[in-house]
Formats: sequence, structure tokens, C-alpha cells
Amino acid sequence: MSESPQLSNLSQWSNRLVSAALLGGQVMVHLLAGKIHRRNTLEQMSVVGPASLMIALLTAAFVGMVFTIQVSREFINFGAGSAVGGVLALSLARELAPVLTAVVIAGRVGSAFAAEIGTMRVTEQIDALYMLKTDPIDYLVIPRVLACCLMVPILTLLSLITGMAGGMLISNSMYNIPNRVFLDSARSFLSVWDLCSAPIKGFFFGALIAIIGCSWGLTTTGGAKGVGQSTTTAVVTSLLAIFISNFFLSWVMFQGLGSAVLGGF
Repeated sequence: MSESPQLSNLSQWSNRLVSAALLGGQVMVHLLAGKIHRRNTLEQMSVVGPASLMIALLTAAFVGMVFTIQVSREFINFGAGSAVGGVLALSLARELAPVLTAVVIAGRVGSAFAAEIGTMRVTEQIDALYMLKTDPIDYLVIPRVLACCLMVPILTLLSLITGMAGGMLISNSMYNIPNRVFLDSARSFLSVWDLCSAPIKGFFFGALIAIIGCSWGLTTTGGAKGVGQSTTTAVVTSLLAIFISNFFLSWVMFQGLGSAVLGGF
């Protein structure tokens, strides 16, 4: 009796997920050994950072503006319009900025990693690297992992600032909340740990995106069709990994009964 296509796809996905976990371990070992290809790393940093900056900032700006519209009407009705800036700052720092930035990077950069390395795999360029005694992990994977781990936290912080700017624009122009009140609220609500949590999450999300994208590329088979399937599956898996890991990171970082909101009034 032949295996159903659904079970076959699930088995293949599970095997590739295990391969991604093993690749992550190999990356750590190679990094501890100091095997870093600096030129490739700088090239990948430019791909992940400056090339992705505009779309990440646009996303953050409009998310900040939409969030402010939804929150301001309710808070003003309850007489708490002065807390809008603080609530937006908390939401962006803890969740919206790191998660949405990671989603943008997964769609733009993670898919590119899977497509590029997958094309190299099916055209036997990976085998050529082995023939030249060049380890693909050192040459292809580690530069991409380092680029994502370094640039995604920076993009996250810039998205946080942009989202706050968009929210402040809407709160002032549409709801007559003074900029000073908005910023004072954000300053009183935010703690140092809230500001640190955003780049920490960005670091972990960047590592997941790079490792999953590279792993799916390295395990690509089946020619051009296989490259397309690897690219799509890499993005979907990266998004799932971001959302699942975000739950555990948030649970570790923010569990307890403390209240930044009550402290801000």
C-alpha cells in the first residue's frame, strides 16, 4: 500500500526540520572555531539590512498608525487618552516591532536564501565547493546567519522608532493628543528591559530565519520545481518558527504579575 501524499509531505518536512536543527548545531560549532568568511558576511549584511530597511519601516509606520487609531478612540472614551503613547510603546517594543520585522525578513530574505542555495544545490554548485575543499557551511551558511543575527535586531529597533513616530502623528493630528503627552506616556510605561527585549527577540528570529532558509536550500531536490517548493516551505516554516518561539520568549521574558500600565498612570 503506497504512502499518501499528505503523509509523504509531512515526513519530508519533518526530516528537513531535523536537518535544520542539525545545521544550527554545526553553525555553532563552526562559529566557536572562528570560521567566518568576512567578505561574504558583509555582502549578506547589506542584503538583510539596507536592502530590507524601507519595507520594514513602512510596515512599522502603518502598523503604529493603525494601532493608534484603534486604541485612541477607546482610551479617550474612558478618559485615558494620555496613556495611548505608553500602550503603543509597550506593544511595539514587546511584540509588534520584533515579530512584524521578522515576518518581513522571512518573506524577503529567508525566501531568497532558500532559492539561492537551492539553485546551487540542484545545479551541483554545492558539490563544486566540496571539490574545491570549501565547506558550504563556512562559505554560504554562516555569513547569512551572522547577517540576520546582526541586522534583524537593528531593523527591529528602527521599526520601533518608526512605529512610534507614526502613532504620534496620528494621535496628534486626529485625536489632539499633544506630542509631549504622548512621549511622556511612552517614557513612563517603558522600562529598560522592554527596550532590550525587542533586539533580543530580533536576534533569535534572525537566527531562525537564516538557518531554516539555508537548510531548506541545502536539502533541495528535483530541479526548478524543487527550488520553488523549498522556497515556499522555507517561508512557511520560518513564520511558524517565529510565532512559536515568540510565545516561549514572551513567556520567559514577561511572565509574572508586574504591571507597566498601572505604573504609567
